[in-house]
Amino acid sequence: MLAELKTKQSRRTLPLPEPLLVALRQHRRRQRETRIHAGTLWRDCGLVFTTVTGRPVAPRDHSLHWTAFLEGLAIRPARLHDARHTAATLLLVQGVDQCVVMSMFGWTSPAMTTRYQHVLPELVEEANRRMGELLWGRREPGDA
Repeated sequence: MLAELKTKQSRRTLPLPEPLLVALRQHRRRQRETRIHAGTLWRDCGLVFTTVTGRPVAPRDHSLHWTAFLEGLAIRPARLHDARHTAATLLLVQGVDQCVVMSMFGWTSPAMTTRYQHVLPELVEEANRRMGELLWGRREPGDA
């Protein structure tokens, strides 16, 4: 049985980058083929990612697939949930407004950004550069 969502903010609509839409459409085509092969064993549960018989994937199996995926890319082991932390950090590094990130992740409090995102040296350097420009104006490298 699937669990209820934690909060009202858990149910939201987000735009998806075009490459992700392409990948999801390919996945849907493969899943239709899998459904045909499963025949009467298929149980449509309305999920995007399922077992070969249409049932929900067990949480442990998600972790196993994620671990294998990372190993295949020669990336250090990490929890699947760590991808969420990485996504928040990448959005903030790109200068996406904190309110937008909060909305995308369904957070109601700015305090959540400190839990899910990590302050990278690049963020601190960019903040320092912006403050310097604000207070002293734009300066060229080497200006005294």
